[in-house]
Amino acid sequence: MAFINDRVFDNGLTILDTEANRLDICSTEPATYAAATSTNTLGNKTSLSIGAPADRTPTGRKVTVASFTDGAVTATNTATHWAITDTVNSRLLATGALSASQAVTNGNVFSLAAFDIGIPDAA
Repeated sequence: MAFINDRVFDNGLTILDTEANRLDICSTEPATYAAATSTNTLGNKTSLSIGAPADRTPTGRKVTVASFTDGAVTATNTATHWAITDTVNSRLLATGALSASQAVTNGNVFSLAAFDIGIPDAA
């Protein structure tokens, strides 16, 4: 059976906790930093709160992105994905699909419920 120590997972996930500083909602899943923060973005939230690594169910490790209600919408369209970036180093760190798409309108605010980003244990 394969094994990877929690420390290996935690060091990767800690980047999200310590370096991520912006979450964008996007019209499609971005593959680059520029796509996440410019081409596909419909709005963003800075000053993210991402927890320290913890156990994931059923296996592995995770971090939790805290909920918020004060994201700024900067374009009108339908948001389908989120992207978390490190703007200091211009890095796309993680992306994922929203639990439900949201129609957004420029000038409004958006909110997201808390969600997890995780890595499963080795099989």
